[in-house]
Amino acid sequence: MNSDTTNQDVPEAVHTIAEVVQDPTQLLTLELWKRVSDYLVNFGVNITIALLILLIGFWLSKRMKRGLFRFFNSKDFEPSVKTFMTDFIVWAFRILVVITALSRLGIEMTSFLALLGAAGFAIGMAFSGALGNFAGGIILLVMRQYKIGDVVIANGDLGKVLDIQLFNTVLLTFDNKTIIIPNGEVIKSSITNFTHQEVRRVDFDFGLCYGHDYHAAKQVILEIIERNEMIHKEPAPFIGLLNLGDSSVDLTCRVWTKTEHYWEVYFYLTETIYAELPQKGFDFPFPQLDVHLNKPV
Repeated sequence: MNSDTTNQDVPEAVHTIAEVVQDPTQLLTLELWKRVSDYLVNFGVNITIALLILLIGFWLSKRMKRGLFRFFNSKDFEPSVKTFMTDFIVWAFRILVVITALSRLGIEMTSFLALLGAAGFAIGMAFSGALGNFAGGIILLVMRQYKIGDVVIANGDLGKVLDIQLFNTVLLTFDNKTIIIPNGEVIKSSITNFTHQEVRRVDFDFGLCYGHDYHAAKQVILEIIERNEMIHKEPAPFIGLLNLGDSSVDLTCRVWTKTEHYWEVYFYLTETIYAELPQKGFDFPFPQLDVHLNKPV
């Protein structure tokens, strides 16, 4: 039985070879189909692996984002720093995942990255000011020269910091105006932070009429200071004779308090000294000028 089957197959194989010899295009078609089928199989495997890389990579990026938030929260980072650093790391990881997936598909990334770098350089030259502001934002977020809620003078503007963005710093002035300052300008200018330290010194200067007892006036002021619990005992309050002016004897009063109590203490001293010193017999002078008239000879 096997012999009969073999004998039947031989004529069929001879017939097929004869057809190919008569029509060579059939051989080319078979070879082309084999190559196409092999390519499709390999491409299907590669695209499956690339999709798996993308799915697993983006799933890991979500887990990474939650982990980074927990890490930055445990280190007590500022909200702006936490958001920026988390987004930066997560997006860098996602870009790496996409490049890996594209490389798996056989896409040459060297030329692509070179082209991307050239385009980035051209865009950077066109938007050098924006990149400067971006770099300034990173410096502010990392160096923490001020944080949200601080009262600062930045680029000559005084206000409370509402937000520290990647390109701008947003201030709210005390008369409720919003000021948006490019971070590049902030970095190039001096920054005065009024709330960075826990305590501040309150300086208050005023004048008394000539002829008053300086030591008695000093004792009255010390009693006023001792009644206010917001004024610190250490460093000790200081009262001194500042200047002998044209129409007044100028005194200075310097006390220490918590930063959040600065203006309360300042206005307390202003109002209380103005109200109580006259009651103790001390007068505040008006600006005056003595004019001497000489009779003509």
